[in-house]
Amino acid sequence: MKCPYCGMDNDRVIDSRASQDGRAIRRRRQCARCDRRFTSYEIIEEPSLKVIKKGGARVPYVREKIKQGIERACWKRPISTQQIESIVESIENAIYTTFSEVESQRIGDMVLEHLRELDHVAFVRFASVYRKFDNLNDFVDTLRPMLAEAMKRPK
Repeated sequence: MKCPYCGMDNDRVIDSRASQDGRAIRRRRQCARCDRRFTSYEIIEEPSLKVIKKGGARVPYVREKIKQGIERACWKRPISTQQIESIVESIENAIYTTFSEVESQRIGDMVLEHLRELDHVAFVRFASVYRKFDNLNDFVDTLRPMLAEAMKRPK
């Protein structure tokens, strides 16, 4: 592993531990030349997963797309980065254990399921983009079941 500070490829591992729910190994390293420390990650190379878009095109699965969509929906909401990461990991685990190809609509539905449990505002934000709301009635149709559920709960 090349040192990011001096470029030397001679280092020693100081500490190793599991990371990302056991799917990666985080290693603290120390350069033999400049003695600076840096972190590296070893991640299992997942089998290639294809996402089937609405038009039928098959594209490689990209974890960051899901994470960015959730982050946008959760912007300025009381939701931690750890909670977002947990949602992404949960969705990713479900995808890899169930599918070799998955429709983008199924991924979007999984995100909505998680956001509905986590934060209703984030849920509506994500749904408005994902379902391409055109007018106020689309919002109302999405909110109606959530409002009915909230009315049933004792205060």
